[in-house]
This record gives sequence, structure tokens and C-alpha cells, in this order.
Amino acid sequence: MTVDLTTYGAVLFDLDGVITPTAEVHMRAWAQMFNDFLETRKGQAPYTDADYFEHVDGKPRYDGVRDFLASRGIELPQGDPGDPADQPVGEETVCGLGNRKNDAFGQVLRDEGVEAYPGSRRLLDRLREAGTPMAIVSSSKNAPDVLETAGVTDYFSVVVHGGVAAERGLAGKPAPDTYQEAARELGVEEGRSVVVEDAINGVAAGAAGDFALVVGVDRGAGHDALTRAGAEVVVSDLAELLGEA
Repeated sequence: MTVDLTTYGAVLFDLDGVITPTAEVHMRAWAQMFNDFLETRKGQAPYTDADYFEHVDGKPRYDGVRDFLASRGIELPQGDPGDPADQPVGEETVCGLGNRKNDAFGQVLRDEGVEAYPGSRRLLDRLREAGTPMAIVSSSKNAPDVLETAGVTDYFSVVVHGGVAAERGLAGKPAPDTYQEAARELGVEEGRSVVVEDAINGVAAGAAGDFALVVGVDRGAGHDALTRAGAEVVVSDLAELLGEA
């Protein structure tokens, strides 16, 4: 399915699972953290990939912790972003668990590195050749490190990540605020901008705004689920937008 994104004013990309395969690293880090935690709670079934897509994917980190715990009927104090990752059993907080997950993600990134999806990089090259402005809109505060590690920082003049959202008081996905902020920073009207997302919550964020097009990238969330969330075009790889099989 060929879609010429160069005809739009700007393209706003999620990062993990869209530009880089770091969504898989996030999934492993979440699974490690939650299953270690659940082992201390009697009667709790293990955390699964289905839990990730339903409760965690695309959300700010602490929101993901809180929403997953709520799905299991578990209540913890919110805590503070400075809470240590190695809190004792029985003294955990939402923020502490989120920080534990972040430490696991950072370790994998340092140990293994990351490269951009080849199809995504080809699309980025095409857009840069055409002079189309591009931004990254990620719920993760790790976005700058991921971009640098993957060697793709220079494609994006604007990066709205989780830390930026917190500093500016922007609601996280599935609210459209972070995508709207990226379009504003690029100086391009929301209605001339494209949102590209792999997460259901991210697609919902695009659909909640007045964007020209919302593209879903199916890396596991499912074609139908992305369509229901508001994706107008769904592909399994961004190279498909260039007419490549």
C-alpha cells in the first residue's frame, strides 16, 4: 500500500516499535519487573504479552504500572519519581516499580544496543530528501538515548518524550496533547500532520486530535485493534508506504 507522506506538512512518529525495535526491549523489561513483583503476591497469574498490549503499551511509565496493577485488583501508593527501584517486598510504590522497569530497560539498551528497522530508515530517508519535517513523540523518557544509540537523532528536529510531557504538563497518550505539541513545535498545522503509531493508545491519541492521517504499524497489537482505535491505514512495516513488499 503506497501512501506518499511527503504530500503532508509533517510526520509525527512514535519511536519504540515504529522506528526502532525497542518495543520488544520494553516488553521484556516490563515482563521481568511485573513477574518478579507478582511472585511476591499469592494467587496472581503471571504477567503476559496480552497484559502489555491491553494495559501498558504506549502509556507513560507510571500510568502503565498503575493500570496493570488495577487490572489485577492491586493497589499501591503512588510514591515519588525518586523512589528507589530496589524497594523491599511489601513497601513497593507505583513509581518504584516503574523505576525498576526503567533500570532493566536501560541495562538491555547498554548491553545490546539497537538499530532502526530497515524499512523505517528508508522511509525516513525519503522524507528527509523531500524536506518533510519530522518529529518523535514518545511516552518514554529514554527516547533521546534510543535515538542516539540507533544513530537516527539527526532525522528529527523535534522530540517530545515523557520527560518533556511532564515538564510541560501535557497529558500522556491516549490524549492527543503530545502529538499536538510536536506539530506546534514544528510550526505545522495539526490538520496537515500525520501520526504514525504501533500502540493502541498511541493510535487513539492520533484519532483524538485533528490530524490529517493516522497510520498504524502492526508489530503485535493487531490490525483490527489498531483500526478500531482509529488508524486509517495499517501496515506491518513502514516500507509498505513506499510501495515495497
